[in-house]
Amino acid sequence: MSCHPYAALAAQRLLPVLRTPGADDAVRRTEALLAAGCRVVELTTTTPGWAEAVARTAPLADAHGRPALIGVGTVTTAGQAETALDAGAAFLVSPYPAPEARAAAGRRGAVFIEGGFTPGEIAAAVRSAGAAKVFPAHVGGPGFLRSLTAVLPGAVLLPTGGIRPAEVRDWLDAGAAAVGIGSGLPDDPAELAAVFAEPAGPCCPACGGTGR
Repeated sequence: MSCHPYAALAAQRLLPVLRTPGADDAVRRTEALLAAGCRVVELTTTTPGWAEAVARTAPLADAHGRPALIGVGTVTTAGQAETALDAGAAFLVSPYPAPEARAAAGRRGAVFIEGGFTPGEIAAAVRSAGAAKVFPAHVGGPGFLRSLTAVLPGAVLLPTGGIRPAEVRDWLDAGAAAVGIGSGLPDDPAELAAVFAEPAGPCCPACGGTGR
């Protein structure tokens, strides 16, 4: 039951972005997210011991038995890209144009979602990989994203930065494939599961056609 990260993201609609004090906390929070029905999680290179956290979480499965898709964000160098992929990362994300990381990902045939804010940066990322991280998204707001989707039809756009869970629906309505959330997710397991269940949609045939 493996599928492309873009399909899994479009089904999940929310992408938790974890910046934690250390690897153990990153693993604990990832395990909680997987148990809540979340399948795709982004760890970040700003977490001390992040490569260890990726290696410990990449083999896990979510509550429905689907293999976890652990991405690594804030990847800006070739070395970070290589380390992340060696640890088992399913995809890489940068916050801004990162040609060294892009080249390293290309050599490995890896999914690299490059970040940008200006229309030119975002269009370049979409031309390269079909997707772009829109960061910092809160500066432009959903209206800015709506303008981008009008000129980049079919692009996988992932707005991230300053977005609270209660605002996710506005971004999805504006055309986001999925929305990155760095804070504000509940700790209670039932509440966390509800957050991911509400926007989830169907995935791809490899997942049995369900997002849950």
